[in-house]
Amino acid sequence: MSASITSPVVLEDGTRTWTAAELDAAASAFAVTLRDEGVRVLATLLDNTVAWVVADRAAERAGIVHVPLPVFFAQDQISHALRSAGADALLLPATAPWPLTSAKPCSVAGESLALMRLPGSPVPMPPGTSRITFTSGTTGAPKGVCLSASAIDTVSRGVVQAMEPLQIQRHLCVLPFSVLLENIAGLVAPLRNGTTCVVVPLEQLGLAGSSRFDPALFHSAVLRHRPDSIILLPQMLRLWTGYLTATQQRAPQSLKFVAVGGASVGAGLVVASRAVGIPAHEGYGLSEAGSVQTLNLPGADRPGSAGRALPHARLRISDEGEIEVAGSLFAGYLGDARAAPEWWPSGDLGTIDDQGFLHVHGRRKNVLITSFGRNVSPEWVEGALQEAGIGVAVVFGDNQPALSAVLWPANTTLPDSALQAAVDTANATLPDYARVHRWVRAEHPFDAAAGMATTNGRPRRAAIFEAHPALRVGEPQSLDPFTEPS
Repeated sequence: MSASITSPVVLEDGTRTWTAAELDAAASAFAVTLRDEGVRVLATLLDNTVAWVVADRAAERAGIVHVPLPVFFAQDQISHALRSAGADALLLPATAPWPLTSAKPCSVAGESLALMRLPGSPVPMPPGTSRITFTSGTTGAPKGVCLSASAIDTVSRGVVQAMEPLQIQRHLCVLPFSVLLENIAGLVAPLRNGTTCVVVPLEQLGLAGSSRFDPALFHSAVLRHRPDSIILLPQMLRLWTGYLTATQQRAPQSLKFVAVGGASVGAGLVVASRAVGIPAHEGYGLSEAGSVQTLNLPGADRPGSAGRALPHARLRISDEGEIEVAGSLFAGYLGDARAAPEWWPSGDLGTIDDQGFLHVHGRRKNVLITSFGRNVSPEWVEGALQEAGIGVAVVFGDNQPALSAVLWPANTTLPDSALQAAVDTANATLPDYARVHRWVRAEHPFDAAAGMATTNGRPRRAAIFEAHPALRVGEPQSLDPFTEPS
């Protein structure tokens, strides 16, 4: 369907285009459905489609709290999110492998969906909550971050203001909409600015689950859709850069800007990506501040840094070296009556140089952030491995595409095949981003005498990592081929 003169094209899904007027009409229609159904809290479990965009806008229009859930969440994480948010409705594909006997068929933006009613009871949440975003979860029970419409509006306006000189006309949505970075910086902000957002199922872009990525398929999609901008996670940028380098290709000249965030990027990767035509620019943000806070931009660019503060953000460094942010903070956590303070402690260590560029130096607490931007508590995964029959395990994976582990079996005569079986058992209980893909047998017992633990039994992670160089070489065991360039 062609766009009218008075209403520009704002969405494109590979088969048709949607004008601003058509998007507005579809959102209004579904808002009526939600009101008629008496929905209070709507959870969605959808791929990147126009229907997701319509449902999000409809919930806002109807005054309903929206809880977008990542499709890569494990079943127990989904159940936890639904229960803790008090969701009384779940919108999902009509073909989803769920018991849909209590679901009402509905069509949203031409897509056949099912609206399943849930026995959710109202739960306390911060005043003004419009959206609840669940992070990937450092444990099996991720926190619900409550955002107000005003906070989302503040961040999107700041992004629009910062990006205005680039005159972006087409943005290809690559990350799941349940990820706040794409949701706000790649959808809300571009739509506010009249940019056309290209919205297609993620598998068409080479992304499957949370951490499987096919750079060849992705590159062909970028060539086909010819966007001006995209947002990537560091590992996606790394694999795409490696693929282009290996195949002696370049990114299309249509690309004006590639934002990269979610985990550490580094100057080396930025320089290498630009050498093959990818205009990569690192940024920094967190869910509790409505996503992106800083960003390198053309004319204000320092590779190796996370960029300068965007118009909506204020940053400072505490006396302990922790990055603190203000300006667009969340309303609070689900199940926590405390309001967010004026300045939010990010949990990240960093510095701000004399030119205003933020440099992030790592986490204050022991939380791994994979190069796909997934937050994982190593203790969570270590517990699963121990429950599967392994004596002691120490898990690594910071800024790596997949987790690895050093294993000390309770029975030192246990063969490697038995250890692999135990790892497989543990992995079956974990979401894909928290599974162990590479492991080695420990060279030393995990005790203080061997220098592998503190006197109170806590593992000395740096010492264990350094004592096992085999952990850092070779291909990950059982690693999905999508995580490496073809």
